[in-house]
Amino acid sequence: MSQPRIMIAGTQSGVGKTTLATGLMAAMSRREYIVQPYKVGPDYIDPGFHTVATGKISRNLDSWMVSKKHLLELFQHSSQQAQISIIEGVMGLFDGHRQGGGRGSSAEVAKILSTPVILIIDAQQMAQSGAALTYGFQNYDPDLNLVGVILNRVSSKSHYRMIKEPIEELGVAVLGHIPQQEELELPERHLGLVPTAESNSLVEYLDELAASIEEHLDLDKIYQLAAQAEELDLVEEELFAVSENEAEISIAVARDKAFNFYYEDNLDLLRARGVKIKYFSPLQDNSLPPGISGIYIGGGFPESFLKELSENKSIQRSLKVAISQGMPTYAECGGLMYLTKKIVNFDQESYPMLGIIPGSIVMQDSLQAMGYVEATVETDNILLPAGAKIRGHEFHYSRLLNLSNKLDSAYSLKGGKGEDGRWEGFVKDNLLASYLHLHFASNSTVIDNFIEACQKFKQGSS
Repeated sequence: MSQPRIMIAGTQSGVGKTTLATGLMAAMSRREYIVQPYKVGPDYIDPGFHTVATGKISRNLDSWMVSKKHLLELFQHSSQQAQISIIEGVMGLFDGHRQGGGRGSSAEVAKILSTPVILIIDAQQMAQSGAALTYGFQNYDPDLNLVGVILNRVSSKSHYRMIKEPIEELGVAVLGHIPQQEELELPERHLGLVPTAESNSLVEYLDELAASIEEHLDLDKIYQLAAQAEELDLVEEELFAVSENEAEISIAVARDKAFNFYYEDNLDLLRARGVKIKYFSPLQDNSLPPGISGIYIGGGFPESFLKELSENKSIQRSLKVAISQGMPTYAECGGLMYLTKKIVNFDQESYPMLGIIPGSIVMQDSLQAMGYVEATVETDNILLPAGAKIRGHEFHYSRLLNLSNKLDSAYSLKGGKGEDGRWEGFVKDNLLASYLHLHFASNSTVIDNFIEACQKFKQGSS
């Protein structure tokens, strides 16, 4: 499998990875390359920018949640039509799970996918030390293919030459620089970067960013380095193996400004088994799509749209009827919040929600949960039986109050921010709601179990 691909990594968080990677994606797309974007790790917000920049849905590459074999298969499946794949790294190049020896790091993903790496260095207040920094990253892991450097936040042409020449003496290509331009920095909010659904001027911004990238970086050289990536051996399909018996069911998936955090691979894996995805909007639609046998409400920012969500009583009634009738429903993070009695926002204003989960959500000023976790299933549910294990990720500023019955909890968690063994989530009949973001390839039996639950519901209601 020969395909041009490159990773944009950073020496650390905050060096401009997302801005430069998104700009490179936009610039290559404007050169009429078919660009497939990717993000290392569990992030949902950065991929939204990638998607707008390229017109292709960005995918997550997570080597902590997903095995090496399955990661290769997911990449192989999603990159088939691309002329170049551009992967944005996470944190610093070698930063991974703190207890996993670098598992999940950009470096690990780059090695699994035999992908050349371009390192971004924040050049503010730096001169020849840029070469020392490059040398360290170049030699820390000899199995990593570091092929070039981009210098960000450079103050002048003389400053650029001062850093560039010593780095090139190491045999590492300097592929350009970006002058310090604060107007090209992406805005931020409480979960990180502002999601694309809330960025009305994003297209105009991306045009400016792509123009700056085109002016200051050597795009021809970057494509040449990407094209020199080693050929990947085709892996035998396992996740996407065609089933003899297609599911022949439809699942309603919430997708709008309030709910848009999904690993696209999860939806692809459902489609591969014959599931038809029907999108709906809890903000705007009056009812669920017709002919569905299951519901999937992903994460997002419901706290930013509380008035609209609380006032749409029609879709609330439709959801309540479906869930009360036993329709299999999987709600993740923002979806969990939506199903509770009420959400109290950052200004202490309270808005009623569906009331299916007997608890309330209160937004907090500080991060309440963050990081990778290993989950053990406490209660049989539509995805997994009790005792099964799965890996996931938490990241939220809200707290779920008045729900402490262990008998109804979905998981006990190990890792992340909190005590090991803590209860999490809610299970009742065919409803599973949790703060935990799951990648279905972490334990692919969840796909078959979810489909089986939906098929049983379809058969029972027909």
